[in-house]
Amino acid sequence: MIKKKDRNQEDKKIWEDYIKNPSDIYDKDRGTSNKTYRRERYKYDLHGFTLHEANIKVKDIIEYCSKNKFKELLLITGKGIHSTTDEDTYISKDLGKLKYSVPEFIKTNSELNKLIISIDDAEKKDGGEGAIIIKLKNL
Repeated sequence: MIKKKDRNQEDKKIWEDYIKNPSDIYDKDRGTSNKTYRRERYKYDLHGFTLHEANIKVKDIIEYCSKNKFKELLLITGKGIHSTTDEDTYISKDLGKLKYSVPEFIKTNSELNKLIISIDDAEKKDGGEGAIIIKLKNL
């Protein structure tokens, strides 16, 4: 077995200073040159959430975005290709998928409905069929 070298104190301090402000690492989410774009749109990925968890999270996100003056919300729902709703005859094949259930939840929730202008499928560059764009009202 090969034993790793012990790091000396100087190396440890250099590393700790670096991770406090890693300025040379590119952040793809902040890498856009249009600074206002980041303020206008909030993006969240709902992959892996159950319907119930997704609804709770979506409610929190919409309230957060409205309070923080975001104009759009991009929700990545996925296309529902890997959904297991086909296995259960008592679950709707459409409304058992986030792609369909999240917009339905928002439309039927009167609190959330007051905060939004529209819900549309995202453009292909933003996720296409696997994402939705929610336009928020300026309150």
